[in-house]
Amino acid sequence: MGTGFLADCPARLAVEVLADKWAAVTLFALNESPRRHGELAAAIGGVSRKVLTHTLRRLEEYGLVERRSPTAGHAEYALTELGRTLVEPIETLNDWSATYGPAVSDFHDRA
Repeated sequence: MGTGFLADCPARLAVEVLADKWAAVTLFALNESPRRHGELAAAIGGVSRKVLTHTLRRLEEYGLVERRSPTAGHAEYALTELGRTLVEPIETLNDWSATYGPAVSDFHDRA
């Protein structure tokens, strides 16, 4: 692991970005194509428009998502090139969850 302090671990940034409950799913939903706010909310499901707006703004602040206005009055959101770099790690987390999620849930239920 090296001689650096764990407080300086670069993975902390990734965890900070993805710690928001809706961040990973929002990024993943934008992987297919840019979407308008309502389309994105429908694709994700279960997220309020207010929370989605907050999530999108936060992802914009990290440079992962951009807000575009292709036509007057209609904004859409798209992944930036930097945002696209998180798609593969999110897919890996998804695969891990599909494989090990039941074991984690079983353990949690027994605790």
